[in-house]
Amino acid sequence: MKTELIIRSNSSDIDFALLRDGKLTELNKETNGNKFSVGDIFLAKIGKVMSGLNAAFVNVGYPKDGFLHYHDLGPQVQSLNKFIKKVSTGKYKEFTLKNFRSEEDINKDGSITDVLKSGQNLLVQIVKEPISTKGPRISSELSIAGRFLVLVPFSDRVSVSQKIQDNKEKERLKKLARSIKPKGFGLILRTVAEGKKVAELDKDLQNSLERWKSMCRRIPNQNTPTKILSELNRASSILRDVMNDSFTSIVTNDEALKLEIKEYLQEIYPEKEKIVKLHRSQTPIFEKYGIERQIKTSFGKTVSMSKGAYLVIEHTEALHVIDVNSGNRSNKAKSQEETALEVNLIAATEIARQLQLRDMGGIIVVDFIDMKSAENRQILYQHLKEAMSLDRTKHKILPPSKFGLVQITRQRVRPELHIKTREPNPSNGNNEVEAPIVLVEKMEGELERIIANNNNKNITLNVHPFIAAYLTKGVNSIRFKWFVRHKKWIKVLPRDAYQYLQYKFFFDKKKKKKSK
Repeated sequence: MKTELIIRSNSSDIDFALLRDGKLTELNKETNGNKFSVGDIFLAKIGKVMSGLNAAFVNVGYPKDGFLHYHDLGPQVQSLNKFIKKVSTGKYKEFTLKNFRSEEDINKDGSITDVLKSGQNLLVQIVKEPISTKGPRISSELSIAGRFLVLVPFSDRVSVSQKIQDNKEKERLKKLARSIKPKGFGLILRTVAEGKKVAELDKDLQNSLERWKSMCRRIPNQNTPTKILSELNRASSILRDVMNDSFTSIVTNDEALKLEIKEYLQEIYPEKEKIVKLHRSQTPIFEKYGIERQIKTSFGKTVSMSKGAYLVIEHTEALHVIDVNSGNRSNKAKSQEETALEVNLIAATEIARQLQLRDMGGIIVVDFIDMKSAENRQILYQHLKEAMSLDRTKHKILPPSKFGLVQITRQRVRPELHIKTREPNPSNGNNEVEAPIVLVEKMEGELERIIANNNNKNITLNVHPFIAAYLTKGVNSIRFKWFVRHKKWIKVLPRDAYQYLQYKFFFDKKKKKKSK
């Protein structure tokens, strides 16, 4: 698999596009002045403590207070409270926790009023960004993520990512982690730690410990609330979490950002430093790599797929609903069951991409095409799990029901990404229509089906004059690309009577020459 990271920087924000085999799979935006990111640590002040909810509202500097439930305190919260009091005086500087005497863990069924008091200072970490009218979700069980491991202060636990399947490798990593684990800290080995040597793990551990010490130095004499440890910027966090041998290029249009990324790669993946490049072309960077086109065609209500199939994605307050449609595609399969399986497998791959691309969280219900065979439903289930294996966000997938419904839960940690894909209707300025490129995607799916079934016929496309001009403009036009791909010239005829989104394909049989 070929992986590319394309980064577009401007004065107000930075956009990150992750491509796998040329297909857009992740789109992230980092906005200047964004105060809250998952992983940030704040020195906050406890507001109201609600015994009925067994939770507290915490002032982290957002208009709505953060919500801290008793179960999000972490077992070692008493040790954390004691540590904050000591460090806040400015006299206690033993940040390594070697000589720190920990308190007993709190009872998992206890009351928050026994642990927290209104007006108290507490270190909390953002686990869910502010969404809609809600404040950030927070936890006092702190963790500092590195490349290969996660450092957990006040814990003694060593664990390994569940995504590592090999039991021998799990035991090897646990043994290595215990050999380097500092007193007073727990360690969680990440998936990318698989196969790594102790020297690499220890280097990553020392980097995380330095971040912890740097954070502790900022605690004394700080006003609350204040951010005392920032998560890595979006570029670095993406590279930290997904960087591997499949990366072939990292391209940005910002010289300073290029140098920053090269410097970070020298620490975590020095052999990949040479793949970082600066975009110098006059063509905008997202246009150059086909990202703008994919954004336009991927974020609408309807998402086209190969062979004429498509998805319809609806959003409600409680959940997301995705409907799978076969469309007017060709049917070369022996039976309806085979057709349904083929379309469902294509849809499962695209759904996994859409969830990651739009960062959809919460409950997602997918209405696949009904299949009678239990074996085919199992094939679909395994294919969907495999397609979503690259998704870094926590998720759970239930097997398909007899009605073809699949239920997915996906952790929601930041607002869902919404991108407007509709444009003013040139025929009627009072409403909006999908962008021309979205219409072209639908045409291409239908054209693929037509050519598969009517290879011996001439094809004519009737469209609105604006769309006709869009299809035929320039030497390297969309129509020419169709010719290169299908080895068939499509005649495009403008029709003044057609509405902007209206089009129709016609077939003319080739006339056979009569023998004299």
